[in-house]
Amino acid sequence: MIAVIEKGALSGTVKAPPSKSMAHRLIISAALSEGESRISNVALSEDIKATIGCMEILGKTATYNDGVLTIKDAPAIKGEKKLFVNESGSTLRFFIPLCLTGDEVTLYGSERLFERPLAVYEEIFEHQGIFFEKGKNYLKLKGKLEGGSYEIRGDISSQFITGLLFALPTLTGDSEIKITGKFESKSYILMTLSALKTFGIDIYFDGDRVFRIKGGQSYKRCDAEVEGDWSNAAFFEALNYLGSNVTVYGIDDNSLQGDKICKKYFEEIKCGKKELSLADCPDLAPILFTVAAYLGGAEFKDTARLKIKESDRAKVMKEELSKFGAEILVYENSVTVKKSSLHSPTVTLSSHNDHRIAMSLAVLSTVYGGIIEDAGAVKKSMPDFYEKLAALGAKVELK
Repeated sequence: MIAVIEKGALSGTVKAPPSKSMAHRLIISAALSEGESRISNVALSEDIKATIGCMEILGKTATYNDGVLTIKDAPAIKGEKKLFVNESGSTLRFFIPLCLTGDEVTLYGSERLFERPLAVYEEIFEHQGIFFEKGKNYLKLKGKLEGGSYEIRGDISSQFITGLLFALPTLTGDSEIKITGKFESKSYILMTLSALKTFGIDIYFDGDRVFRIKGGQSYKRCDAEVEGDWSNAAFFEALNYLGSNVTVYGIDDNSLQGDKICKKYFEEIKCGKKELSLADCPDLAPILFTVAAYLGGAEFKDTARLKIKESDRAKVMKEELSKFGAEILVYENSVTVKKSSLHSPTVTLSSHNDHRIAMSLAVLSTVYGGIIEDAGAVKKSMPDFYEKLAALGAKVELK
């Protein structure tokens, strides 16, 4: 898909899409419960479809009607077990520990997804004697996860910790997870604990380093609602710093989501603050770089993990924003967006098949115009992104 966007100021109101991060967590918690649960305010992005499709491994099925996902018991899978995770890192890493019931299971999806690190699980499984075979686009597993003591670095993806937090409460015996080093993306773990508590799972967290998990717990059925998503709302909030007048509603200022810091960071960039940390909000990086390029520059630290997202996001944003005249310096764990004079791009932009890159470029194109290749990448998290943009007055043509 190609998106052609003409320049022009936007105005109006837009509802924030449902939180993809919380939807994953609530859907999986419901799938681990006995009986029927309903999750409302669900948007069927490609990532969420992947998680719904993988629920069958847990003996569940789902029906979707007008934003409500009803999750019911289903017959257990017979024969070979294959789970399609598409391009969803959350789906892959959350389900890996849940698949370890003794039978062989294959998880498969895009090659780019399986280029992303899984070494944390590989090391744990080697120690426990669990079969682990990783290919270009698949992972084969066979064995049973055991309760016990785990140590995980805090500067890798929080998705590994969440995956274990889903699985360990249901095992025989108590478990403990200790976090070592710098603890990044802690807000995502707090979201996990909130979802688990909603479904009756009790986990002690000392607030800093240690999780203590009693074994033998059972998930309890529950009806829950997915809150609005700050990470995707940020693209619409950003429009206000690029000359538009947009009101975003349906998001909670008291949310546990780390990406709620987007408005504070936009203001600080506007006021000339020199250094901002992305340790707890790495998904904001593309739109923060975009706003910084427009407003006169900024410096960002804790950016190393951007290499292992859907694209190498710091490198890609340097490449794409340079087409607008921006100058960006990328280092091992920091990014400097320099003060530059921006202009309309004279060449086609590319999303690099990354949804957050596509949306960031679209936001800046409302100021300067632009043609974006692989614009359909937005389906991963917000399939109706261009429709929402058009409803605010943007002139968008999809080809």
